[in-house]
Amino acid sequence: MPKDIVHLIWFEHLARGDGALVGGKNSSLGEMVQKLGKAGIKVPPGYATTADAFRAFIRDNKLNEFIAERLAELKDGKATLADTGKTIRAAIAAGAWPKATGDAITAAYRELGKRTGSKEPSVAVRSSATAEDLPDASFAGQQETFLNVRGEKALLDTCRRCYASLFTDRAITYRTLKGFDKVEVALSIGVQLMVRSDLGGSGVMFSIDTESGFDKMVLINAAWGLGENVVQGAVTPDEYQVYKPFLGKSKLVPILEKKLGDKEKKMIYAGREGGEIRNVPTSKAEREAFVLSDPEILELARYAATIEKHYGQPMDMEWARDGETGELYIVQARPETVQSRADVAAMKSYKVTKRGKVLLKGLSVGAAVATGRVCLIESARDIDRFVDGSILVTSTTDPDWVPIMKRASAIITDAGGRTSHAAIVSRELGVPAIVGTGQATHVLHDEQDVTVSCAEGDEGFIYEGSAEFEVEELHLDSIPQTDTKIMLNLGNPSAAARWWRLPADGVGLARMEFVINNTIKVHPMALVEFDKLRDDAARAEIERLTRGYAKKTDYFVDHLAMGLSRIAAFLYPKPVIIRMSDFKTNEYAELLGGRQFEPHEENPMIGFRGASRYYSDAYRAGFALECQAIRKLREEMGFDNVVVMIPFCRSLEEADKVLDVMAENGLKRGKKGLQVYVMCEIPANVILAERFAERFDGFSIGSNDLTQLTLGVDRDSGELAHLFDENDPAVTWMIETVIAKAHKAGSHVGLCGQAPSNNPAFAKVLVDAGIDTISVTPDSFIAVKRQVHDAEAKRKRNRK
Repeated sequence: MPKDIVHLIWFEHLARGDGALVGGKNSSLGEMVQKLGKAGIKVPPGYATTADAFRAFIRDNKLNEFIAERLAELKDGKATLADTGKTIRAAIAAGAWPKATGDAITAAYRELGKRTGSKEPSVAVRSSATAEDLPDASFAGQQETFLNVRGEKALLDTCRRCYASLFTDRAITYRTLKGFDKVEVALSIGVQLMVRSDLGGSGVMFSIDTESGFDKMVLINAAWGLGENVVQGAVTPDEYQVYKPFLGKSKLVPILEKKLGDKEKKMIYAGREGGEIRNVPTSKAEREAFVLSDPEILELARYAATIEKHYGQPMDMEWARDGETGELYIVQARPETVQSRADVAAMKSYKVTKRGKVLLKGLSVGAAVATGRVCLIESARDIDRFVDGSILVTSTTDPDWVPIMKRASAIITDAGGRTSHAAIVSRELGVPAIVGTGQATHVLHDEQDVTVSCAEGDEGFIYEGSAEFEVEELHLDSIPQTDTKIMLNLGNPSAAARWWRLPADGVGLARMEFVINNTIKVHPMALVEFDKLRDDAARAEIERLTRGYAKKTDYFVDHLAMGLSRIAAFLYPKPVIIRMSDFKTNEYAELLGGRQFEPHEENPMIGFRGASRYYSDAYRAGFALECQAIRKLREEMGFDNVVVMIPFCRSLEEADKVLDVMAENGLKRGKKGLQVYVMCEIPANVILAERFAERFDGFSIGSNDLTQLTLGVDRDSGELAHLFDENDPAVTWMIETVIAKAHKAGSHVGLCGQAPSNNPAFAKVLVDAGIDTISVTPDSFIAVKRQVHDAEAKRKRNRK
């Protein structure tokens, strides 16, 4: 080993067990260089000073006693925190390097230059606290990072500043709260070759879903320039989600979501020495473009999966793309500490029942709902005026804000993504937060009553006033087993992963309309016949939404496939039954450009809806786009667990026409394992069940429409509400009959509806009839499981 090993160690000689020598951050870099290089993980080269080097610096400059005296004065109230920190930092910055340590740092810097072919390589200088073996001593964000440091003199000066950052005001406060000795906590310095991400991009990546803990997903945030803006939440980055289990299949592209961030600014080099960097506004072209291409997204996701497998736990990583070479690098990796330690046996379900108007939207952090009064603070200098229990509203946060973040009932920020400082700290504290709202500090004001809802998926909502909401504790360890399979009804893709821990048997109804209405927003025929669209306002908005697409119809296909993929992923390989679009004409007309393509109907409920649209010249081209999205979902993304379901199919002739149109668009029943179900919601479906069973693989009973059409009762009529009864003998006869006929034909039959959750008698009807599956909303899943379990037990007793 080199003689200077006592002062510093090259990354390739470090392993993750060396935290006491060089801190967790640097030991992890060494682990990856040593063990993961052969697996294709690229880590910029560098070295780390040791804890002994830090102690030698403090000792040789006779600072131990000086620091202890200053901290004693602070403890006794004889000096302020600001004065104490400033005095200690100045003393360390003025210290002289012990010759052996200084020589080792500069010699290693010259060696790094030789290895990389640069006389004065640009390096990043980062702190790594060496007390990670102490409980809760993560020291995340407490010390400083310096970027773009060049030259030996600048490096030595910056390393002193890095040592001094052990005594920033926030670091002193943190260690006081944790009860650590102020001097015995040592500091290692990581000196790492800079990746030219100032010319490319960078960001943060998790090998687990940060909100739900879904362990089969990689979350990536990306922005232009150096990565500090993403870490600190100073910009709203792009967000990508990738399904891990398919990453080993080279022909698949399992990207579940691509969300364009504002990326308002980027951090670039500002000079040659001393960590000179600056923020500049991004161009319009940069703001409108994704930072990463699809191949780059998948490459990073594979890095994440490889690192997670090696460490044996979910990981939190920082990455950078070199703008000169295009290569992707991992610059930091540490264990994820929130979701991986969450209580998996219990979960809380929040539901907003009555609310005011929507004031703002952003990215939700956590899954809770909070009400309170706004306390708007724009600078950390003013945190003393924070009122405990208020909802903190600010532009962005850094470690200086932590003391008041833990006292807030919720947090709202203008900027930031799901991996920003505000998001990470809120998650750790269990405080709901909405980040990246864009204008919270402009729209909201002090003492305003608002509600923060993070319970409605990835998108968080700030509502006016104090909303009413319900909280239910779900205990997953007490769910009974049932012979009847219980599945979920889902529409909102962003909320799907929150339910991944439920022992559901699949998704019995995934509503395509939610994705079209909330994500795509455009009538498919307005994309097919865009050149004929007469609504100028709709044309302008469609142009904006579809920018970057050479073919506007591809916008519909891509967004529908990705939206549905998030539902298909979270229970894979269990079946996910996706109902093709079932808007009524009045609902279709509300989509962008829709009025031009929809007729006016007096009774849309039994009008031009469901199957009748799919082969009609008025919508056939739109249905073709739906089919293309399903084909992409199954064949390009890999979700072959997807089953297609046709709604409101009135006749056998109609069934044949729809199946023919699907086959024309590459969705042939039976080919590549494709199953096609039909909704049973019209009496004709029951009467001719044997004939429908020849054309479809299964039935899904839509109890609302079947009840409405069997009893002749408008389900939306208040005056007739007392007559709308799924337990009416006529309705139960219909259900029992179709189950019997379907089983005789060898077909699957299930039911989508809420009645079994609050009606034990109805649950008993289904169980006694031998239904295969029941599909319900996630919040009623446990209740239905219990009702079905009781009905099955009663049935077994009666048989005896």
